[in-house]
Amino acid sequence: MIACFWLLPLSAATQVHAQAQQYPSKSVTIISDSAAGSTPDAVLRVIADRLSQSWGQQVLAVNHPGAAGSIASRIAADSPPDGYTLYMPVLSTFVSLPGAAPNLPIQLPRDFTAIGFAAENPMFIVVTPSLGMKNLSDLIARAKGHPDEISCAVTGIGRLTHLTAELLQDRAGIKLLIVPYTGGPAHAISDVVSGRVGFIIEGYSGIAGAVQSGSVKAIAVASEKRLAEFPDLPTVAETIPGFSATGWQVLVAPIGTPEKIIRKVSEDLRKVVTDPDLKKKIATRGSYTRAMSPAEAISFVQAEQRRWKPVLELIANKTN
Repeated sequence: MIACFWLLPLSAATQVHAQAQQYPSKSVTIISDSAAGSTPDAVLRVIADRLSQSWGQQVLAVNHPGAAGSIASRIAADSPPDGYTLYMPVLSTFVSLPGAAPNLPIQLPRDFTAIGFAAENPMFIVVTPSLGMKNLSDLIARAKGHPDEISCAVTGIGRLTHLTAELLQDRAGIKLLIVPYTGGPAHAISDVVSGRVGFIIEGYSGIAGAVQSGSVKAIAVASEKRLAEFPDLPTVAETIPGFSATGWQVLVAPIGTPEKIIRKVSEDLRKVVTDPDLKKKIATRGSYTRAMSPAEAISFVQAEQRRWKPVLELIANKTN
């Protein structure tokens, strides 16, 4: 009988080891807190497709937008820690006002186990042609002369597009009319095209069609330096020194996911995001991949949380 008691934990440990060795033996779901058609969604689907090819198993991208990311975060955290449900949260899920949404901001490694880094996507500033603005300096000058009149579309209060708009107002000394949208950039960019809204701040994938068709005009990108894919597009920093606003996504798993699975997914993700063909494909959509270990991803997220803290305090002071 004593021997049987010893066999129980050994059997459980052996089973976990076997599952990790065979992983994945069925389809894997990656949850997104972003809307379909958004820049993070586009990046997730490209990466999910490459992981599917690598694993020989379907990798499903599932969108759970809303409540500033707290819905997706809760669903992901409550999922079984077996590696078959992963989560790809964006910057604003980690960078949010405490109490603004349930269970946010999330913290690593407290709330999830880090796997690695997926991609980063700088914010683009795109204006409606009817405003007649050629560059960011024109926009700032018009906004200074007409406080609270130039409307700016953002895809959700507390999301990076909103944080970038608040940072722009503070650094440029202007007052904009912030117009929040839900459900991704499709409705927002439609209103910019029609002239109902003056401009939008958004990742490139969400506005690419309108920019390429000439329906709207990109006047600046909030990357640290000009992008090779958009060499003629000035950075915001060329007008407002030191300004940058770049979104990003990391891949995480529920707490308790076996270390062997974390290590395998991390290694496979690294192979995917460093593949030259994928990097080129993602770059044409205004997103840029780079590899990070789980430890590097944690350090990166924590540094970004410190970097955006002053902007969160700025928003909190405005609402109080």
